[in-house]
Amino acid sequence: MKAFLAVMKALSDSNRVKILKMLQHRKLCVCEIQEALQVAQPTASKHLRILEKAGLVAFQKDGLWVNYGLTAGEANPFVATLLGNLRHWLEETPEIARIDEKLHSVQREQI
Repeated sequence: MKAFLAVMKALSDSNRVKILKMLQHRKLCVCEIQEALQVAQPTASKHLRILEKAGLVAFQKDGLWVNYGLTAGEANPFVATLLGNLRHWLEETPEIARIDEKLHSVQREQI
């Protein structure tokens, strides 16, 4: 039950859902997520910590960069199911479409 509730709580915030939708396209660093969502760096980091704790995202260091990406959900069956379904959900939502469009112009080297 605890694992299920952690995933549900992590998905209860619109910015966290947007982060997951962005990470469906490519791995991102905190600064790219911050720029796309127009939030402060501590806010973006807090959202990523919550998503990581729930098992939805993982990070990998690459020199100075810390890249975040979606997990396969191997540690939690609820994660695998929800991430699989989330790929098909909310695609037509104007808010998600705007974030996806903005994401194309966000490049870490230019931030």
